Amino acid sequence: MSLIPHFFGNRRSNVDPFALDVWDPFKDFPFPSSLSTYFPEFSRETSAFVNTRIDWKETPEAHVFKADLPGLNKEEVKVEVEGDRVLQISGERSVEKEDKNDAWHRVERSSGKFLRRFRLPENAKMDQIKAALENGVLTVTVPKVEEKKPDVKAIEISG
Repeated sequence: MSLIPHFFGNRRSNVDPFALDVWDPFKDFPFPSSLSTYFPEFSRETSAFVNTRIDWKETPEAHVFKADLPGLNKEEVKVEVEGDRVLQISGERSVEKEDKNDAWHRVERSSGKFLRRFRLPENAKMDQIKAALENGVLTVTVPKVEEKKPDVKAIEISG
């Protein structure tokens, strides 16, 4: 029995070894040893970048990517293909304007920029990618090239 499903959940893993994201393991600790202390570019604004989760499934017809992007509209999200088969999903969630009369008790919703990249396999039809944003869920569909089935020729058996 493998221990991997136990650590990472039975349904799917939260560990993405191929992601190009930056992760700050000390972000929520009360002492000032997080990356943002030493590198200001890793501030609270990158929390949306780090927390954007994307599912990637492969069906017989296509590769399908789904991302939960609540509160964003299509003008705030970009889906691009870079160079040699790299799908890039990015966007920005704006910070809510503060009023001096408001007393904030808790701020948990993330804001800032996010960026995720995925190298697509060779069977992806790069010129037929489609994206849709409905009810806060971005769906990117990358059709697959149909596999050519070898021609089978029946040989007559004599005798």
